[in-house]
Amino acid sequence: MLNRIEMLFAEARDLTLNRLQNGNLVIEVAYIATLCDESKVSDFILVPFAKQEIPFEDAVKRNPSFKRLDDPAKWAETILHGFVLLQLNGVVYKLDVARIIRNENPQTMVETVIMGPQIALSEDLIDSVNIIRSRYPSEELSVEERTIGTISKTRLLLVFDKHRVDANVLSSIREKLERISDPIFTATGELVRSLGDRYRLFPSMMVTERPDRVCTGIEDGKVILLLQGSMFAIVLPSTFFDFMHAVDDSYDSFWMTRAMIVLRYFAALLTITLPALYVAIMSYNPELFRVQLTFSISGSRSAVPYPSFVEVFIMLFMIESLIEASVRLPKYIGSTATTVGGLILGQAAQQAGLVSSIMIIVTSVVAISNFVIPVNNMSTAIRFLKYPLIIPAIFFGISGVALGMFCYLIYLSDLRSFGKPYFRLFGRTQLQSGDIGQVNQE
Repeated sequence: MLNRIEMLFAEARDLTLNRLQNGNLVIEVAYIATLCDESKVSDFILVPFAKQEIPFEDAVKRNPSFKRLDDPAKWAETILHGFVLLQLNGVVYKLDVARIIRNENPQTMVETVIMGPQIALSEDLIDSVNIIRSRYPSEELSVEERTIGTISKTRLLLVFDKHRVDANVLSSIREKLERISDPIFTATGELVRSLGDRYRLFPSMMVTERPDRVCTGIEDGKVILLLQGSMFAIVLPSTFFDFMHAVDDSYDSFWMTRAMIVLRYFAALLTITLPALYVAIMSYNPELFRVQLTFSISGSRSAVPYPSFVEVFIMLFMIESLIEASVRLPKYIGSTATTVGGLILGQAAQQAGLVSSIMIIVTSVVAISNFVIPVNNMSTAIRFLKYPLIIPAIFFGISGVALGMFCYLIYLSDLRSFGKPYFRLFGRTQLQSGDIGQVNQE
């Protein structure tokens, strides 16, 4: 039995196989440690077998929890559902010793959903693998363990489906992990920076706390990195569409999902271009608006004593300060303080003639549009992208904005995530082991 199970789970490092002997009696025990409560294995099998207070074979036959499993084809499926297999005198029994995740396991905080599972990954690797295996019960799921950090020696798990994963991507990830020489790793974000996202404008690796997003990534042939002490997983490679795809999209209707995705792309375009467009139109191209709207905007700016780009930088500085304050303040007072602060500062600035009323509208639209992006690290990246675009708008107007957006598109088109094209707007990328393509040694 042990040889067959070892062949089925050849790359599963959390598989436990034991062959025990007590006198003339020999038993074989097999289970997956991350899915099982090992104290139950000890109480029901190991301790009674060692003590032999009553014949162990009689104890197994009398206990209704032990059930015969005569079909070897069901061994893998049984083990993956939290059972331990026991072979005694040529007969295989199964015992349910599933490890149940505690109710105090953390709930999702960053990626909130309405209809999906509310449980998040755990800071403990065993709990995280338990959650993943429970939702992805396949014998093809492989778990590799290694350590990173020359000082911290932090445990790291690579989780993937060995028949769906792209071999080139997997080898590239292993090579990058081997080259990492940082001394300490305490959080997933540090690992993302070390793997190549330190200076990129757009994130190429997704950081998520949701087990359903992790299992979807494994199904698509992606590799999951789990770090001890962090409840966030890294999904790689990732495409632009993955960052615009919310977890709820898997539970809503097809047309509503597509409408929401289009809305997110439009919101991302607004938050990147709107401040630059305001500067360009106010300073160079007011003829793009109807005459009535142009006069209305000019009237609102009549009391503002400096150019439009100074006004834009003032308001963007205020909104960025409010967002940062809402993140750093305690959650019980953060939302109240930033809401009151935003209302008071916006109204006071407009009445004092520091900014125009139309600029307050533009700033509000930019802030709200940025919050539509469902993945936090992409939302943070898009927050930054609007600032470089203002510079060409100051000197060249609409032409400068168009040139800046063209540069962004060229950069996105050239970007790769572990050898895979990054700029994919619709549809998940399913990676297969036989995919053709040269991995970019980033």
